[in-house]
Amino acid sequence: MEEKVVFLEATKSIADAVKTMIEKEVWSLVVTRGGVPVGVITDRDIIRRCYAKGLNPERTHVETIMSSPLITIEPEAPLGQAMALMAEKDIRRVYAVEKGQIVGRITQTGAFGKMLDLMVALSGVM
Repeated sequence: MEEKVVFLEATKSIADAVKTMIEKEVWSLVVTRGGVPVGVITDRDIIRRCYAKGLNPERTHVETIMSSPLITIEPEAPLGQAMALMAEKDIRRVYAVEKGQIVGRITQTGAFGKMLDLMVALSGVM
């Protein structure tokens, strides 16, 4: 689980989202409304739902193109459960929630890397 989760208010512009992603070196942001997580916006969302549709990134709010609701999982859940959930929902990340707070995220890339590490380790044992 990656603990680096960045939040952005729903009324911020797509241009603000891009700036935040670059500054924070992330490619997804949890969208909040009044401090409560309500969705997620990714670099792909920005390309497909904003630029490809000719929307003005300076005037379009992130809530206009965000994916909602957030798909969540418990932090202690097995990696396989997170991977199955991502496959079932056709998404690239799930957020770990503990006591109502987002404490991290699991991404397809991160999960694949962990599985690859495990396979390499097991192949060396045999």
